[in-house]
Amino acid sequence: MAGSLLKKVLIAFFIILNLLTTKNLFSQNKVLKGTIKDAHSEELIPFASMKFKNGTAGRLSDSAGAFTFRFQEWPTDTLVITYVGYEDYFLVFDSTLLSRVKNNVLDISIHLVRGKFTNEVVVKKKIDRGLLMWRRIVKKKPLNDRYRFENFSYELYNKLEIDLKNVKREKWQKYPIIKNFGFVFDNVDTTEEGRPFLPVYLTEAISDYYYQKDPKRRREVIKGTKTLGVSNESVLQFLGGMDQNVNFYSNFIPVFDKLFISPLSDNGDNYYRYKVLDSQFVNNRRLIHMSFTPKRVGENTFEGDCWVHDTTWAVQKMNLRLSKEANINYVDKLSLIQEFKLMPDGTWFLSRDKFVVDLSLTGEKTLSVIGRKTTTYENIVFNDSSVVNELAKNNLIEETIVTENAKHTPDSFWVEARHEPLTVSEQKIYKTIDTLLSLPSFQKTTKLLNFLATGYLNTGNYQIGPWQNWIYANVYEGMRLRWDLGTNSGFNKRLNLHGYVAYGFKDKQFKGKLEALYILKRSPRTSLYASYSKDFDRAQTYYDEISQDNIFALAIRKTGVPIKFLMMEEGKASIYKQWKNGFSVTLGADRKIYNPVMNLPEKSLFSVKSGEALNTFETSIQVRFAYLEKYLENTFFRTSLGSPYPISEIKLTKGMSGVLNSAYNYTKISGSVSDYMKIPPLGSIYYNVFAGKTYGTLPYMFLDVAPGNEIYYYNKYAFSLMNRFEFLHDQYAGINFEHNIGNGLFRYIPLTRKLKFRQFWNTKLLWGSLSDANKALNMPANSAYKFSTLDGKTYMEIGTGVDNIFKVFRMDLVWRVFPRPLPVEKVSRFGVFFSFRLAF
Repeated sequence: MAGSLLKKVLIAFFIILNLLTTKNLFSQNKVLKGTIKDAHSEELIPFASMKFKNGTAGRLSDSAGAFTFRFQEWPTDTLVITYVGYEDYFLVFDSTLLSRVKNNVLDISIHLVRGKFTNEVVVKKKIDRGLLMWRRIVKKKPLNDRYRFENFSYELYNKLEIDLKNVKREKWQKYPIIKNFGFVFDNVDTTEEGRPFLPVYLTEAISDYYYQKDPKRRREVIKGTKTLGVSNESVLQFLGGMDQNVNFYSNFIPVFDKLFISPLSDNGDNYYRYKVLDSQFVNNRRLIHMSFTPKRVGENTFEGDCWVHDTTWAVQKMNLRLSKEANINYVDKLSLIQEFKLMPDGTWFLSRDKFVVDLSLTGEKTLSVIGRKTTTYENIVFNDSSVVNELAKNNLIEETIVTENAKHTPDSFWVEARHEPLTVSEQKIYKTIDTLLSLPSFQKTTKLLNFLATGYLNTGNYQIGPWQNWIYANVYEGMRLRWDLGTNSGFNKRLNLHGYVAYGFKDKQFKGKLEALYILKRSPRTSLYASYSKDFDRAQTYYDEISQDNIFALAIRKTGVPIKFLMMEEGKASIYKQWKNGFSVTLGADRKIYNPVMNLPEKSLFSVKSGEALNTFETSIQVRFAYLEKYLENTFFRTSLGSPYPISEIKLTKGMSGVLNSAYNYTKISGSVSDYMKIPPLGSIYYNVFAGKTYGTLPYMFLDVAPGNEIYYYNKYAFSLMNRFEFLHDQYAGINFEHNIGNGLFRYIPLTRKLKFRQFWNTKLLWGSLSDANKALNMPANSAYKFSTLDGKTYMEIGTGVDNIFKVFRMDLVWRVFPRPLPVEKVSRFGVFFSFRLAF
C-alpha cells in the first residue's frame, strides 16, 4: 500500500514539474542567437565573454563561437561582449536592433575588431604562469611539430580570393574606362566596418604533398587548378603548398619577404609577454587559453592568442595578428590562423591554415586590396611506406609536378574535390571574371594599362616598345629616336624575333639591332640565340639596373664626367642547355669590332700587323650552378626568383686571330659566387665574390674594365664613385657585400619608427693589376686619355643610408676610402645616390 501511494505521488510530482517547465518554455519565447567572429579574418571566436550591463549573470560563447539567449520579453539593456585582443562590443537592445526580429528570433553575427590589449604595469611575481606555459610548449615542440615524423603526406586544397576594398560604385563609374564594366559592381559587398569591397579574383588548387625528413625530400603533384585567365605553368606551381609552408612551431614565420619571430620561438621570452587567460573543456579535453604581446614596439613580432591542450602541450588553434608598429610596407592588417586536429593515435596534426591581409599603397581608407587564402589538409598519412615510394620518384630534393589535366579540370571535378563548397559570393567571382575576359573592351583596357606600366604593347602578332627608349639625347648623337619591333606568342610560341632602329640627328647615323631566340625545350630549358647589332656600347654588360639610353637617364648623370662613346659592331650566337639539378652550360661565339669616337683613345693607337685593329673573334663556355633556383616565366623570357643556395658560375673564353679578320689571341677565365640570405632577426645579407684573369696583350675594351657608375641612380653591381674606364686590369678579384638590418636604430625614434625607415650598410672592394705589356699598349705617353690600374692596391667603397623612404625610395651615402690620392679625371670622395623599388 505504501509503495502504491509513493508511486502515485512521484507521478503527480513529474506531471506538475512538466507543466511548470512547459509553461516556462512557452513564456520564454524571445530568442537571441548568433555567432562571434573576427572582423578581419571572419574566424569564429570561441569562449568570448558576454554579460548584460545591468545584470549579474554572464556566459561564454561555445567552442564554435556560437551563443543563444532566451527571454520572456526583450531586455532594455546592453549586452557587452569582450575577448582579449579585441575592442569591446556593445549590443544595444533598441528599436533598430529589434526591427530585425523575425518570428521572435533575432539571429545576428557579431564581428569583433582587434586592437585592445591591456597595458598592465609589469609586476614581478614568484610564478609567471604565462612564461611557465610558454616553456612547457617549447619543451614539447619536438613531440608536437609535424616535422617530427619521418615522413608524411596529405591532400592539400588552396583557395585564394582577392577583393578590392573602399570601392564606391558612383565614383568609379564616372570614368569612361570603367563605365563599360559596370556589371562588375553588382557584386559589391560591405565589410563589418561599413566599407564597400568588391570580390575580383579567385583561384583554387588541389594537390598531393609528400615530405620526408631524412634524407630530406619534398614532392607536390598538382592535380587541379582553377585560374581563369592564367595558364602559365611557372605561376601555377606557386598555387600549391611547396612555397607556402608556414609552421608556427618554427622560430621564424615568413610574412611576404620577411621573417617574423614566432611566439613559440626558442627565444620567444626575449620578444613576447605571455599571459594565461582561462581554460575550457572541449570534447572532454582541457584547453588552456593564452595570449602574447610584443615586449617592444617596432620589432618583427606578432600579437595574438592560442589554445593549448594541457596534456600534450600541443597547440589546438593559434591566431597571429600584425601590429601597426611592424616594419612592413603596404600592410594595413594581417591575420594568420592555424588549426590542428587530433589524429587517431592521439597526436595533433595541422588541419587548416588561413591568411588574410589588407594591402594598400596609400592608406587603409583609400582603394586597397584584401587577400584571403584558405588551406585545408585531408587524407593525412605519416610514417608510411607509401610516402617513401612516392618520393623515390624525385630527381631532386624537391619537385613540383603539374599534371597534364591540371589546367583543364571540369566543374564536375571541383564539386567532388573541394574540401569545402564555394560561397555564393565566390561563385559570382568566377562568372564575373569569365564575362570580363570575353569582352573586347576589357582586353583593350588591359593592353593599355600594361603598355603604360611595362613599356610594351602587343598588337596582333607583334610587340612594340619599350616607350622609355623612344627619345634620348647626348652630346654626340644630339636628339636620338629609337623604334623597337618584336614578335609575340601569337607569331610563334617558340621563336621570338626582335629588332630596333635608332637615328641620331647630330651624327646623322643609323644604329640598330636584330636578334632571335628559339626555345627548343622549356623545362629544363634549352634555347638558341643569335644577334647582330651596331650601336654604342653603353656598359650594360655591367648589369646596370637602369639603362643609359632612355629618357630618364638624361637628368641623373654626374656633372663633369664626359660620356664615353664606343661604337661596337657585334655578331654573336649561343646555345643554352639547362639540367634539372641546376647546372646550365652556355656555348657561345662572338665577333666584335670597336671604334672609339669620343672621349676614349682612338683606334689609330692600336695598329696591328695582321687582321683589323680592335676586331676580335672569341668562343666561350660558361657553366652555372643554381640548385633549386625558381623562375617566373612568360612564353619566351624568365626572371630568376633566386635559390636557397649560393649561385656559382665560371666562364672560359678563347680569342682567336685570323677568323673574320680578327687580330688577337687570348684566353680569359672568370668566376663568381653570390648569395642572398635572411639572418633573422638581424635582417638579410647579400654577397658576391668574383675574380678573373686575362692571358694576352689586348686593347682596353677587351681587358677587364672595372664597372663604374656615371649616374646618380644607385647600382649595386657597379662601383658608385668610380667612373667608367677609370681602371683597367688583366687580373682582378673583388667582393660586394651588403647587410640590410631592417629598422635597426630607427625603431628607437618615434618619427622614424612611424615612417618605417630601414638601415643598411655595404662595402665594395676590388684588387687588380695590369701586366707591363698591357700597360705599354694602353697607356702610351702620346695618348690624351689616361687610364689607371690598381697595381695590386685596394679600391674600397663603404656606404650606408636610409631605405624605405616613403616606402619606395632609398638614399645611399657612399665614401671612397681607397685608393689615394685621387686620379686626374674628376671623381669624388663622397656621393649621394638614390634608387627606388617596391618591397614589403
